[in-house]
Amino acid sequence: MKKFAVALLALSCFSGVAAAHEAGEFFLRAGSATVRPTAGSGSVLPGLGSFNVNNNTQLGLTFTYMATDNVGIELLAATPFRHRVGVGGVGEIATVNHLPPSLMAQWYFGNSSSKARPYVGVGVNYTNFFNEKFNSTGKGAGLSDLSLSDSWGVAGQVGIDYLINRDWLINASLWYMDIDTDVKFKAGEERHSVSTRIDPWVFMFSAGYRF
Repeated sequence: MKKFAVALLALSCFSGVAAAHEAGEFFLRAGSATVRPTAGSGSVLPGLGSFNVNNNTQLGLTFTYMATDNVGIELLAATPFRHRVGVGGVGEIATVNHLPPSLMAQWYFGNSSSKARPYVGVGVNYTNFFNEKFNSTGKGAGLSDLSLSDSWGVAGQVGIDYLINRDWLINASLWYMDIDTDVKFKAGEERHSVSTRIDPWVFMFSAGYRF
């Protein structure tokens, strides 16, 4: 986090003559997006620990419209993330896919002549979970019928665009998403529902094109 903040500050000190981020422009960015969950839940079953979820990296895409020289509207999309889910005391028991599209309102610092444009954003996240499956370990423990409820929550971001030339830029951004879900499953013939907090940090590094 400290290195990221230093990079934002350093790049924001540069400026150039080429106009950037003007009202009416669109930006398309593509690059690596890494989801790092900070998962937490109550005890999954008596005698067992809570859920834990591993990191995953996919292709991230953002689409931005500049409403003014300083105000942007951005949509985050990505290829489906796939996570391995574990339980304390047992190990990995399942896999699950999700898509977390987020719509953000952004404020860009500086002016349209700046080559570097740091920004902050706040908005809403919708997360759709699908393809939930217990692996052989989960099935061997008598678990079945896994499903996760979809989630709505707030999202926040900080980032920076650095203009390479009139059309191309590079970007680094950090997101935080409020994602909560009910994990439902059967243990033998008994149904269970465990409230689980995913709340991931998302790191994205990308190249962008404006038009």
